[in-house]
Amino acid sequence: MSALEKQLQLGRLPPRPPGPAGGSGQALPKMRMGPGRKRDYSAVPWSQYFESMEDVVSGSEGPVLLLLHGGGHSALSWAVFTSAIISRVQCRIVALDLRGHGETKVRNPEDLSAETMSKDVGSVVEAMYGDLAPPIMLIGHSMGGAIAVHTAASNLVPSLLGLCMIDVVEGTAMDALNSMQNFLRSRPKTFKSLENAIEWSVKSGQIRNLESARVSMVGQVKQCEGAASPGGPKTIVEGIIEEEEEEEEDENGESVNKRKKDDDTETKKDVAYTWRIELAKTETYWDGWFRGLSNLFLNCSVPKLLLLAGVDRLDKDLTIGQMQGKFQMQVLPQCGHAVHEDAPDKVAEAVATFLIRHRFTEPIGGFQCVFPAC
Repeated sequence: MSALEKQLQLGRLPPRPPGPAGGSGQALPKMRMGPGRKRDYSAVPWSQYFESMEDVVSGSEGPVLLLLHGGGHSALSWAVFTSAIISRVQCRIVALDLRGHGETKVRNPEDLSAETMSKDVGSVVEAMYGDLAPPIMLIGHSMGGAIAVHTAASNLVPSLLGLCMIDVVEGTAMDALNSMQNFLRSRPKTFKSLENAIEWSVKSGQIRNLESARVSMVGQVKQCEGAASPGGPKTIVEGIIEEEEEEEEDENGESVNKRKKDDDTETKKDVAYTWRIELAKTETYWDGWFRGLSNLFLNCSVPKLLLLAGVDRLDKDLTIGQMQGKFQMQVLPQCGHAVHEDAPDKVAEAVATFLIRHRFTEPIGGFQCVFPAC
């Protein structure tokens, strides 16, 4: 796979000024709203958080934090975290749209196997840096965390410095696979606008931080395609493709199907956005992402960090490994599954502290780290 098949988003910006939430990355949904005030669900462009979106880019200072998003998300899910981490430590950020996600274009976007996606990560690193790759820390959320571990275990990033998984544990993930299709079916198939998609993501709890949702959801949804399909006469209604029926007339002689088509056309006008990737169709790869993940993580020789939304997510292997001091763990309560989006400042503080503790980088901006107990 050529480097031009990958879209990278690299950002290294100065700290952004405090927003209406009172600080970078604070969850806006907790804001108190007065009578008559409406929350702003409008989209925010990626350029507010990243310097550029390129095929091949490089930086010059500090270790590279290579960020891998979760299933259905995109590199934009790291936008607010990026602003938070670069204000604390010297580092470079590369956030990658994995195949089948975001803006990435590859020859076979349906192949989402752990082996293929891990090789993608290695190929991108090689394309960017050749044989002179800087120290790199892999950080992944959910599916991206699993891919980060597979990449590290296969030694596809020779300059690997450290490894971080965010809210992904083999035992919990494997248990959740049986109910995943039900969860995906429960989501709306379409949204009448981008603002509507952002509003849903916050109110449903998928992303609890409005600031992050306004930039992240842009990478999760896309505009619906036209109603007509080249393969034949089909109509898209609320995201469901239905075969057209033969003409019928009602008792007044009016075409029933024509009336349905007119109604469908009006519906289609309102249905402007749908999901970029149909996660339900990736089920064949789910087991391969997560099975054996705990032991792969524990056997990686680099320093490791595990960030969780709740301690109940630990499985037996990781519990034993944590007691043996094989990795550093930190629990960030009051977060949903998208920990790095819900609490970007807390995640940035944990990652920055980890980097400083292992002398991988230096603090900036007067950042003072407090080492956790575990």
